[in-house]
Amino acid sequence: MKARIIKLISNKWTVQCDNKRYECKCIGKFRYQKISPVVGDMVEIDENKNLILKVLPRKNFLIRPPIANVDQAIILVSCKAPDFSSNLLDKMLVIIEYNNIKPVICFTKYDLLDDTKKMDEIIKYYKSIGYDVYINNELDDIKEMLNGKLSVLTGQTGVGKSSLLNSINPYLKLKTGEISKALGRGRHTTRCTQLLEVEGGLVADTPGFSSIDFSSMDKMDIMTNFPEFYERIDKCKYKDCIHIKEDGCYIKQLVENGKILSSRYENYKKFIEEISKKRR
Repeated sequence: MKARIIKLISNKWTVQCDNKRYECKCIGKFRYQKISPVVGDMVEIDENKNLILKVLPRKNFLIRPPIANVDQAIILVSCKAPDFSSNLLDKMLVIIEYNNIKPVICFTKYDLLDDTKKMDEIIKYYKSIGYDVYINNELDDIKEMLNGKLSVLTGQTGVGKSSLLNSINPYLKLKTGEISKALGRGRHTTRCTQLLEVEGGLVADTPGFSSIDFSSMDKMDIMTNFPEFYERIDKCKYKDCIHIKEDGCYIKQLVENGKILSSRYENYKKFIEEISKKRR
């Protein structure tokens, strides 16, 4: 029988199939084959013996916390307290897409802004380059977006991840940091990773991507994950243009003309420089 792992604590895997849950162990040969099933894995089980027999191929895998087969990563970005960070948002977008996961942007604390004009322009721009973008009070749209998906929530401390989930489902009654504790990152907690059932989907919280650098990426990986850069590279003078010092660069023209956010381009240059330093 095929099932999904929804919780891992010590050496016990909780799997779910057709709304039924089974607490399983792995067959012995996994240890010798160095197979380590993680939350999110699709597996074949023997429901009578409560054994995981096989781990099915993954479409993606995150290291921290270990989760597989993620459909989308919801990046929560605060408009205020903490202040909006375009650098952190762009870094998360690049790394998430590089890991073959669909990014979704959700702006929180929008209601705390005295003047929303600048933030509205930022939101409009990210929508224009193809990203799904929400404001955290658009609850009906967010609920629909979660339905049927395995999602991870990511964002810096204080952006309101628990608050968002409580708004979606008040019965969760999550306190600040409670999701992270459930995932084994609180002090004096049992090592545990699990998924929460929310609006017909599964949700995991992670501090995740912001703590990951570009160590496994090269300059082209950065450029190809800036969609508005990559889609226009054929208009540059050089087909391998990195959009930094080359003459005849169409991307730099768009930045100068205000067609590309200057903050996006400045972040792009910082990411390229970060990779260049690590390669020296």
